[in-house]
This record gives sequence, structure tokens and C-alpha cells, in this order.
Amino acid sequence: MVEPVAETAAGFALSWLRPVVVERLMAVADAVVLVLSGFGCAVGYHVVTAGTLGKADVYAAASVLVAINFILLTIVQQGYRLKTVTNLARTFRMTLTTWTGLFGALLAIAFTMKVSDEFSRGTTISFYLVGLAALLAWKTAAAHWTAHALRTGAFANGRAIMIAEFGLATSSNAVDDLGQHGYRLMRVLEIPAKELASPLLLSSLAPRFEELINYAREHRIEHVFLLINWSRQHAIDSILDVLKILPLPVHLVPDPTTARFLRNPLVGTGRTFTAELRRAPLTLGERALKRALDLFGASLALFVFAPVMLVTAVLIKLTSKGPVFFRQTRHGFGGRAFKIFKFRTMRVLEDGPTIVQAQKNDPRVTRIGKWLRKTSIDELPQLINVLKGDMSLVGPRPHAAAHNTEYEQIIGNYAFRHHVKPGISGWAQVNGYRGETHTLDLMQKRVEYDLWYINNWSVGLDFVILLRTIAVTFTRPTAY
Repeated sequence: MVEPVAETAAGFALSWLRPVVVERLMAVADAVVLVLSGFGCAVGYHVVTAGTLGKADVYAAASVLVAINFILLTIVQQGYRLKTVTNLARTFRMTLTTWTGLFGALLAIAFTMKVSDEFSRGTTISFYLVGLAALLAWKTAAAHWTAHALRTGAFANGRAIMIAEFGLATSSNAVDDLGQHGYRLMRVLEIPAKELASPLLLSSLAPRFEELINYAREHRIEHVFLLINWSRQHAIDSILDVLKILPLPVHLVPDPTTARFLRNPLVGTGRTFTAELRRAPLTLGERALKRALDLFGASLALFVFAPVMLVTAVLIKLTSKGPVFFRQTRHGFGGRAFKIFKFRTMRVLEDGPTIVQAQKNDPRVTRIGKWLRKTSIDELPQLINVLKGDMSLVGPRPHAAAHNTEYEQIIGNYAFRHHVKPGISGWAQVNGYRGETHTLDLMQKRVEYDLWYINNWSVGLDFVILLRTIAVTFTRPTAY
């Protein structure tokens, strides 16, 4: 039957807005908030402390630079998508980690380039605190406003009708997704599967199609959506034939089975488009770029953390018996074995067919080792592995060889983690899957995030992960 879809007055309140426009406005609003915060903090601090405006132009330019970088990092994390904006907990975590990581990175760059003297500490600290508070306040308001707008259909301004196979409209997310991304479904015509399979489809449903066509004309419908199993080629062709009298675009919505494959990137192969179900390992150019970044980043990190590593080595030797470094067999790119370097944090040096993961209050962990593991300082020697080429700064975390063999047998996609070099940090770690994996579900989620990283790698994504790693290490320690 043909079912009308309820319309509300609120649905017309913002009829000029499209979701993509809203997302861009969110980014502009972030920029305004940050520029005003940075410039205001600089002027306010100098007026209060020195009675002058100070270097207002320098601070204005710096605020713009910070705002641009923050927006780019947020875009990479899909932070302006409407569903992300309404998820306040995720937005808060993303804002905190991105803002903190960005500030840390820019301060390190300013120090390295010897331009940090241009900015007062008071202004910098106040910009960090005020900017963060202003962002969180604005994003809280934006989340509530966006959630209300989505519920009322404020962004659904494209008038549409849908012809659906019976049951698909309620079992898939297509109707909700269309409503949240610019389309208002005015009517839905559901057709039972038995009738769709009939060769007499057009004659048996002629009155209902005629009614739907008249409705489309009277209500100035702009789009028609077909939500039908893609295997029903005859039914799709028949419906297209009856709709040809309407000068409207007709969209074929993926059925649940097809949608599962089309979530992967679409790749042009000549005149044909394919869903890339599994991407090849990084190209030669991508590997060269990633290697260059690894060499630069690891060299810089070793230079910066050399004093910390020296003190750590002394403390390990003074507080427990055994070597400073712990070496263990791990599997890297292509499954090749290598020896990973870590600061020794336990009284044992396990490296064999049976290895027990570190747990909370593990008696094997030394006093200094407990602190090293919580702060991830024990991972710093892996910078040597990066320089050697065994590892990358970012990638799936390498597991002990014994665990690797075990999980390859019980998790179907586990072996795909070896399509890139393992990393000191990874996408799974910054999303909460760090430390002990005491259940199979936790390891499966970690693998899922690792595979997403491999299939969506970019330089920008690596940069985001490094920034978020800094924040996660100090705000959510889960390593024992």
C-alpha cells in the first residue's frame, strides 16, 4: 500500500539548509571561536599585564594558523559529520585530544624553529584553556541544536517518494539516512516480494503506480528512490519503465547485502567502477613517503627523549636485576619475524611458545616498570626499530609471536594486519583498544580498527593518530 510519511512544521523551519552546508558552517564556527579566543586572550593578557596591545597582528596570524590546523584535523576524523556532531561524548574526546595534541605539536615546532620567544607563556596558556572551554561550550550547543534539527527533519528539504520491497524500508537504515541527509520522504509504496517476482508486475500494480505518479505531480516531488533487492532486475526495469513519464531522477538504493560491499571505497577501473573490498598494501610512493616520515619523526623523537631514556635506563639498573632492554620476537610486514626493543619492566624475559599478557597488579612487573608501562615510556626504544625499518611510527601494534599464531587461527581477518608495518601506536590504540585484551571480543575489535586503518591510510590519518596518542597516553592509561 502507499503510506504517507508524517510532516511537521518544524521540518520546514530551516528548509534552505542542506547537511553539507551545515557541516561547512560548523567548521566556520570553529574557526571563528578559535580566532576570537586567541586574539582576545592575547589582547586581554597584554592590556592587563603591560597596558599595551602587544603584537596583536602576530597573535591574530597565529590564531588563524591554529584554527586552520584544528579544522583540517577534525575533517580528517569526520568530526563535522552530523552524526558525529550529535555524539557529544565522542565530540568531547575528539576535541580534547585534537586541541591538546595540536598545541603540543605547534609548541614543539616553535621551539625547534626558535620562534617561541615571540609568544608569551601567559598568552599561550590562556589561549589553550579559553580556546578549549569555548570549543566545548560551542560544541555542546551545536550538538543539542543539530540533534533537534535531525529529529524534526529540518534538513530534509528534498521532497521524495520511495518504492520499496516489503520489509526492506523498516529493516535497513536507508529511510533514516535519507531523512538525515537532505530528503523528506513524503510517501512510501511497499510491494510484496511475491508481486515483484511476478512477470505481470506492471499490470497487477497499475492502479497503485498511477496513484503514486499523480501524487508526485501534485506535491512537486523532486526525487524517487527504489529500495529493492538488486537481484530483481526485471522488477527494477519494469518500475523504471512506468516512471519514465515523470521528469525526475530515480535513485536505486543498495539493498542490505549490496550496501555491505559498497561501504568500501569505490575505485574507477577504466569505464567500470568497483568496490575495493580489500586494498593492496601501500604503493611504492606511499611506502616511500611513510618511510621518510618515520625516519624524520623517529630521529626527532630520539633527540627529544634521549634524556628521558638515559634516566630510565639508570633507574632500571638501580632497581632490579637484569638487562635494561627487553627483546621479544614479533611479526612485521608480510609476517616476517623481528626482535622488538622495549625497556624491561618485568622480572622475567618471556619469549617463546607460551607468553602470558601483563595484567592489572601483575606480580611480574617491577616497581619502576609499573610506572614505565602506564606512561608508555617503556615503548620508546621501539624508535630504534623504526629507524631499522622493522616498524613504523603508526600501524597495527605487533603482538608476541605466540599470541600472533594463536589469533591467526581463531580470527579470520587477523593476518591482514601484516599488510603494513606494525607501529608504535595505532588506530585501535587511540580508540580505546590498548593494553590487555582479556577476551576474544576485545581482540576482534582491535583487529577491526587495524584493518580500517590499513584500508584508509593517509598521511593526515597518521598525523591525527600521533596527536591523539599523546593525549590518550596521559588521559586513559590502560597498559599494565
